Amino acid sequence: MTDTLKLAVIPGDGTGPEVTTEALKVLEAVAPLENVRYDRVDFDYGGDRYLATGEIITEAQIDELGQFDAIYLGAIGHPDVTPGVLEKGLLLTVRFQLDQYINFRPVRLYPGVDCPLKDKGPEHIRFDVVRENTEDLYCGAGGFLRKNTPQEVATQEMIATRYGADRCLRWAFNHCISRQDRLRLTLVHKTNVLTYAADLWERAFHEIGEAEFPQVNRDYNHIDAACMWFVKNPEYYDTIVVPNMFGDIITDIGAMIQGGLGVAAGGNINPEPGGCSMFECMGGSAPKYTGQSVINPIAAIAAMGMLLRVLGDQKDQPNLVRAGTRVDAAIGRTTPKMKSMSAGRMGYTTTEVGDLVAEAL
Repeated sequence: MTDTLKLAVIPGDGTGPEVTTEALKVLEAVAPLENVRYDRVDFDYGGDRYLATGEIITEAQIDELGQFDAIYLGAIGHPDVTPGVLEKGLLLTVRFQLDQYINFRPVRLYPGVDCPLKDKGPEHIRFDVVRENTEDLYCGAGGFLRKNTPQEVATQEMIATRYGADRCLRWAFNHCISRQDRLRLTLVHKTNVLTYAADLWERAFHEIGEAEFPQVNRDYNHIDAACMWFVKNPEYYDTIVVPNMFGDIITDIGAMIQGGLGVAAGGNINPEPGGCSMFECMGGSAPKYTGQSVINPIAAIAAMGMLLRVLGDQKDQPNLVRAGTRVDAAIGRTTPKMKSMSAGRMGYTTTEVGDLVAEAL
């Protein structure tokens, strides 16, 4: 017998409910194979709720979500809601309030997926990005002076704390070891210009690495150099650790070299005992495709696989890890059958792709 997982599901906006349906289909198919037991509760947070009630999410509702083992998110973004309202009001609020201080982004090129980089295959694109998720420019510190005048001034402060850097770095070092690959952790920042925040991160990186993880090779890239090397030599990377804003940039580059947002999944992780993490696909709500069954659900299914693996590690439940690994392997057996990862060009409907992955389990 295994513990029953408590899952909160937010299908969200646009095509979010469509891809969520396929991810849940795969979860239902893999669960009996590895004796995974789960209870699921759906929540309607998103654009339609906001337009109907004027409410995005309250502190009490966030506290309720925090009682679950994990949150599975389809997508957020509504064409009738001003950009940024839902993203800040729901996504960032949940990440900050539930202290999901790790953003985890595997960058994998699945078999049969076209890569925009010449002569690069799955053996070349197989690294992980660990992004700090609750500090930096996303804290919202700053403001306006003399707004809407010719003398207007806007400030947005980059916040870095030693506490925040330390806990992110330790998670990244441990993850690098768990990969059992090249044991190379690359810090990405901008030490030649951002001399305060970058200095804090660099000192913490080397102090923690030398004292606690001497077996890990420490490496450094400026953010602009990392953007170039992602394109030129992605096979160089093993594990990358990066603060919030720069991580937002390079994970989108990572998504494109792995075949596009249709295959990119991510986790917002609170690794602490009792912490609640949130897993999602990176492609957004794609509202223009709503109801057409043409959107690629691979990223959403991969997010479900990640959910199982991460919870399995945190809860010391090997059956969950095996279930997540099965999901990822089933994706790898499905992608070669698809004509494209782009919406409307897959050669299958959204539902049929979910069926193929479930069958491949």
